Amino acid sequence: MTTHDPQQADTPKRRRSRGPAIAVTLIAATLAVSTGLYWFQPWKLWQDKTVREELAVPTAPPETAPPSPGASRPPAPPEPKTLAAGELISHEHRTTGTVKVVRLPDGSRTLRLEGLDTSNGPDLQVWITDAPVKEGRKGWSVFDDGAYESLGKLKGNKGDQNYALPAGIDLDKFTSVSIWCARFSVSFGAAELAPA
Repeated sequence: MTTHDPQQADTPKRRRSRGPAIAVTLIAATLAVSTGLYWFQPWKLWQDKTVREELAVPTAPPETAPPSPGASRPPAPPEPKTLAAGELISHEHRTTGTVKVVRLPDGSRTLRLEGLDTSNGPDLQVWITDAPVKEGRKGWSVFDDGAYESLGKLKGNKGDQNYALPAGIDLDKFTSVSIWCARFSVSFGAAELAPA
């Protein structure tokens, strides 16, 4: 005659219940790691993208016929003119370089980053804003508090690059530029624009 031992009967049930728990834990861990990789993109800390754009200056159309003797030559097109400039300071990441607003001969304006050196990161953008540039941690997140305009994604975390300024941007109101991480709402670095 066999006797029924309740402890032996419970053992297989406990073993079976661990399988789904382990699977759920592995799935949750995989999702957490995948989400972390998507949001933080840590590999960008070791990837630099250097951009070397020249200041795009429209050229005058070529002359079709030589001027007649005694005729005056047309005036040379005006040179690009720096309207405002500033030096980048570091915020959440070490950032250096110069920011300039340049009026081109055709009247359009370009925001130019020269000698930019910052960290790479997820969803970096160039913003022109009305926020004051503050040193240290207190300046990291002020740029989305007021008026701002995104000039587009940062083309590279190093080098020289140009961003077209919309015609309606008032440089008396928009007086700062931020390398803005839209993913985490934080400034990597910023510059106060002073009239040139």
